Amino acid sequence: MENIWKDITEETLLNEVQVLRADKYRLVQQCARKTEEGNYELLYSFGKGYDAEHLKFQVAPGQSVQSISHIFPPAFLYENEIHDLFGIEIKDITLDFRGGLYRTAVKAPFA
Repeated sequence: MENIWKDITEETLLNEVQVLRADKYRLVQQCARKTEEGNYELLYSFGKGYDAEHLKFQVAPGQSVQSISHIFPPAFLYENEIHDLFGIEIKDITLDFRGGLYRTAVKAPFA
């Protein structure tokens, strides 16, 4: 069982994800968190058998991120959730709810 953590950049995200897809990995989860410095850290986890690979990178408030939903279709749910809860713009989501996945009292409550 191998568990790999990779620090990447937003610019290399799509290439890294395409390599994992070609190697028969599946998308396990995507999540975000706000760092103490005020940036956002995005974490993408992929699995194959008992192996896991995690890609993480940081983005500044107001910086957009490219969707991976055209590579891993189920990603659209995670990406809409990250947008709604953190206010991070994710470009080109295959099924974009445009801020309507969740109804919250406060827009982007974790921003």
